[in-house]
Amino acid sequence: MPNRVTFLLLVRLFGQTTLFYATVPTQKQTIFLAAYADCHDAFLRYCTTVSFGKCDVQDLVQDVMLSTFQHFDGIEEGKLLHYMIRAARNRSISLGRARRFKAVDLEEQSLERLRSKGASAETLLDVETLYRALNRLPEKQRNAVILFEINGFSVREIAGMQGSSEASVKMKLSRGRKRLRELLTDSPRNYGQFVMSAKTILL
Repeated sequence: MPNRVTFLLLVRLFGQTTLFYATVPTQKQTIFLAAYADCHDAFLRYCTTVSFGKCDVQDLVQDVMLSTFQHFDGIEEGKLLHYMIRAARNRSISLGRARRFKAVDLEEQSLERLRSKGASAETLLDVETLYRALNRLPEKQRNAVILFEINGFSVREIAGMQGSSEASVKMKLSRGRKRLRELLTDSPRNYGQFVMSAKTILL
């Protein structure tokens, strides 16, 4: 019998079971699941944010998971989350260009999923306002702000993920946060409250 088996991975996402099929060694299954467990929340939080109004988050998560399975042996130990976030950013851009639905429909789809998870009306409003403002930033600034403010990565970690210098990341963060605050000026909520709401929700 071949030393490769049909691998069925069950991951609980969006309140339902999502299935991923691949042919991988049993040992690889065990190692991957152990490594992914530590990345799950941060990965979903990032995908939730970057997909808003741009692509279907479920499609994004599934595509990145499958891609990660295929390349797992080549991912440096301890760098799985960084790899998945880079992949999610690139894939979200591709899916966004080929999207089949209007941005407003994708936004409502995301909000409905959050609503079904029990998010309060106040949290939903915060998230919608923040995500729409983020989508008005230049892509590199937007990504840096999401990684720093919502996912909590350090400037050094972001520089490593983006393949840029720490000085470049700091500049993108400074400009992005300044512009974001300007976009949120008319809201009665302050910047920190918006960010906190985004940190506490997961699709």
